[in-house]
Amino acid sequence: MADTAAPNRASREPFDEPASTRRDEFIAVARGFFEEKGLERTHISDITKSLGVTRSLFYHYFPDKDALVEAVLDDYVGDFVQMTHYWNEGRERGDIRGALQGCIAILRRGIFDKDQFRTDLATNENASLYIKFVHRAAEALGRYITETTVVDYAAHHQIHIDHVYETFYMLIVGMIGFMRRYPDASDELLEDLVAQTLRLDMSETYARQRRGGK
Repeated sequence: MADTAAPNRASREPFDEPASTRRDEFIAVARGFFEEKGLERTHISDITKSLGVTRSLFYHYFPDKDALVEAVLDDYVGDFVQMTHYWNEGRERGDIRGALQGCIAILRRGIFDKDQFRTDLATNENASLYIKFVHRAAEALGRYITETTVVDYAAHHQIHIDHVYETFYMLIVGMIGFMRRYPDASDELLEDLVAQTLRLDMSETYARQRRGGK
């Protein structure tokens, strides 16, 4: 059945409305449908009807459904970066254990939070989308951490790795893959994997924290 225009179409479909605003509305509504119904069961008509617009307006912003899915993936990546920003802003200088615990919590949330969209991404049919998500997340997080957290760390510690961004990129991809393969891995093991890969300055204070001391 063809989509129909909502009443007062002129007031609902102004092409002079800021493109980012209308485009973001499509992405937000699509994400809600994807999370509730899944990729395959969500149709363009579901999204346009929810917004009260015609299909032609959808195609003004997205050439097809695949382009919209890509935009939703980027929205998820943005969530990852935002969580990392809050973690970075809330870190306590010198509290390496606390920082590592925060990192693992972010990864667990990003990987294991449940909704239909994330479940769909994990299927063989959507393997290419999942790979895109992982690599886009690694790129965005690697650049953010390199430009913020690493700069702050370097002011108080020596950096013992070369190719900092590239190391973070590989670490993030590897950690996501490892945690999906071994979801029951302990936080302590995951923290050690991060610390050892980055060759962090493992001070006596950190050693005491790992042993549960003060």
